[in-house]
Amino acid sequence: MKHINAFLITPLILFGAAPLYGADRGLEKFIATFDYAARKDMKIDSKTLIPLLKSGKAQLIDIRFKEENATWRVNPSISIPLNELPARLSAVDKSKIVVTACPHKDRAAIAMVYLRAHGIKAKYLTDGLIGLAENLRGDEAKGLVDALARKK
Repeated sequence: MKHINAFLITPLILFGAAPLYGADRGLEKFIATFDYAARKDMKIDSKTLIPLLKSGKAQLIDIRFKEENATWRVNPSISIPLNELPARLSAVDKSKIVVTACPHKDRAAIAMVYLRAHGIKAKYLTDGLIGLAENLRGDEAKGLVDALARKK
C-alpha cells in the first residue's frame, strides 16, 4: 500500500510543481542578486507613493482578505487578496510601478516577493494602508481625487 501511495503521489508532486518552476527561478535570481540597493528598491512609503498615484505611474494593490476590504477601502487601489494573487496575476499592470499594501506590511512583503519572482518590478508599502490613510487627509486627499478625475 505504501508503494501505491508513493506511485500516485509522485506524479502529482512533479506535475503540480511544474508551473512553479519558472517562479522558483525568479525567486532564486531575486535572492542571489539581493543587495543593499535591492533592499532599498523593494520599499516605498506613502509620501513617495502619493505623487506616483496622482501621475498614474503606480498601481496600488490591496492584498488584504475580501472581508477586510469590504469593511474599509483605500482608493485608488485594486483588491487582489494575497491568496488570489497567483490566479489573478493578469490584473497586475506591469507597465506601472506595482505597490502591494496591507494594513502594516507583512502580507505586502510576501506579495512583493511573489511578484518579483514573476519578473514584475514590485514594491511594498512600508507604512501600510494605515500610513497611507494618515497621509491622504485634507488637501492630499482632494489633490489625489482631482488628479485621478483628470485622468479619466
